[in-house]
Amino acid sequence: MADAPELRISVPEDVAAGVYANGAMVWHSPYEFTIDFFSTQPTAPDAPDAVPCLVTSRVKIPPTVIFDLLKALNENMTGYERQFGEIHRIEPRDDS
Repeated sequence: MADAPELRISVPEDVAAGVYANGAMVWHSPYEFTIDFFSTQPTAPDAPDAVPCLVTSRVKIPPTVIFDLLKALNENMTGYERQFGEIHRIEPRDDS
């Protein structure tokens, strides 16, 4: 079996800064997984129980790539925790 080719990845200037997202939603079809990254917005006074969210980026991934993505995320999370300590989830407040 031949070695995999070297990937030479370049980042276009207009996406190099990235976008901020503090949430993500994943959904799928038979042909692709879609990840919507979103940022929460200020709650409207007339709808305090509804948190508006703005999708900042949508990424579509073929099913064959999902395992590679999960592996890369896991490896990076492990490296992050090794360097900076355990990641603690912020639990939502219960204001009731």
